Amino acid sequence: MFSHVFLGVRDFERALAFYRPLLALLGVAERFCDPARPWAGWQSTPGPRPLLIIGRPFDGEHEPGNGQMVALLADSRAQVDAAHALALAHGGRCTGAPGLRPQYHPHYYGAYFHDPEGNKLCVACHQP
Repeated sequence: MFSHVFLGVRDFERALAFYRPLLALLGVAERFCDPARPWAGWQSTPGPRPLLIIGRPFDGEHEPGNGQMVALLADSRAQVDAAHALALAHGGRCTGAPGLRPQYHPHYYGAYFHDPEGNKLCVACHQP
């Protein structure tokens, strides 16, 4: 369904320092990084798409949106907990502590946070 998701950033180095460890913890492989452009992308498994890309928008301006969110998949609830803690340790801002959200479905376990650029993210596990 998706080719790629692009998240705009103002400070590429700061964003890269946030996303590299977060996506590594989730087992998502980095596909490319070009600081001169600047942009970086991570590839889903088995790949090659969809991609998650961070970078400076074409017009150079970035304003995080209200109501937009990218949800990343975790293999376990422990991985959700670890991703949330790592995100906060790397400059993220909590907008929902890890926990069950049975209003979505009985096994939905998620955590919500903003990256240092203000983009809203979720890490979710759908397993019991």
